[in-house]
Amino acid sequence: MYILLALIAACAIGIGVHFLIPDRELRGVAVVPAVATAASAAIYTIMQWAGVAESSVWLWLASIVGAVAIAAVTGVVVTRRRRASDAAERAALGI
Repeated sequence: MYILLALIAACAIGIGVHFLIPDRELRGVAVVPAVATAASAAIYTIMQWAGVAESSVWLWLASIVGAVAIAAVTGVVVTRRRRASDAAERAALGI
């Protein structure tokens, strides 16, 4: 049940990160929060399987801060790739 707390926190912070990264109109509104939530679930599960207790601060830091960092990097990469793709498409169309 504690995994839900990590998932909700990562998703909420992921929403904030979506609005902090510039050019948010170039990526979907759910991309960054979805990546943050999925990464948080994976990190939390892997650390639980590794034997880290739910009372450990490292579990919470890794599953929330790590997931948000992964989501932020993903958001920046998606934005850059979209910008480059749009520029190539404009050049191909002669716009």
